[in-house]
Amino acid sequence: MQRKHLILAVFVTAIWGLNFPITKLGLAQINPLLLTAIRFTFAAFPWVFLVRKPNVANRWLAAYGLIFGVAMWALINLGISMGVPPGDASLLIQFSAFFTLGWGVMLFREKLMASQMTGIVMAAGGLIGILHGSPGKATTIGFALVMVSALAWSIGNVVIKISKVREIFAFVVWASLIPPIPLFLLTWCLYGTQPFAALASHVSAVALFSLAFQVYAATHFCYWGWNLLLREYPASTVAPLSLLIPVFGTLSSISIVHQVPNTASWISIALILSALLIILGKRRPGPGSGSEGLDSTSPECSIPPERFPRRTP
Repeated sequence: MQRKHLILAVFVTAIWGLNFPITKLGLAQINPLLLTAIRFTFAAFPWVFLVRKPNVANRWLAAYGLIFGVAMWALINLGISMGVPPGDASLLIQFSAFFTLGWGVMLFREKLMASQMTGIVMAAGGLIGILHGSPGKATTIGFALVMVSALAWSIGNVVIKISKVREIFAFVVWASLIPPIPLFLLTWCLYGTQPFAALASHVSAVALFSLAFQVYAATHFCYWGWNLLLREYPASTVAPLSLLIPVFGTLSSISIVHQVPNTASWISIALILSALLIILGKRRPGPGSGSEGLDSTSPECSIPPERFPRRTP
């Protein structure tokens, strides 16, 4: 990978990692469902007037919009608002990799290589270690919601694969039209008019910064950057770099929301990095050595490369 592209990849994963504690800043002032609805409203407008609709059936746009906006990010935000530390949320969402590999084996008859299995075991051990040593007092329900969001993300990968979409940025923009309406309705049904009435008084510079970061940095810029990398390089080279997301998420949480990992968590982070090195060092299978499958790419992006030997959320 060229140096400029490696810098772009690290920058993208850093932004996605930063997005978790920065989202928590917004959640401190805005209802989690309402914040998610506003995020996708601005992710869609005014861009739908500037970006041509992708050449896919409307049912795939609707399905992905509901999965990505409602089943994934609304649940992540709810989990964080219930006490899941943002660094832990950035780790939990990585379990979508294992769900995605499961879908690939079941639906696309993929076969896992020995190096993949080694990396999976090491990464899973690192993720579990950080969660076990977390100083945060998250609720069980909050953890469960984030885990469900990881499952939803993996299902979103199936939708991306089956739809065969190639205009990823346009797909995300147009799919973002779907989540706001059900999210606004859910907010009203679950919380009444209070979140809407309090919105004007609760919107501060910090909340606006959090919202702008989620829309323009974590969604629009990172989708473009990751898609560019996957056009230039094999998925086996680019995708594993997303394992840096929980590392950046954990480190940024230290300074932003003061979530400080203990010694066991630092060891777990090192284990994740070791797993990353093993997966990156894996030789890509030659033509005919496997079938097309699935790959998850980040908490914010799922792109279908030509072959999916391993993971990326």
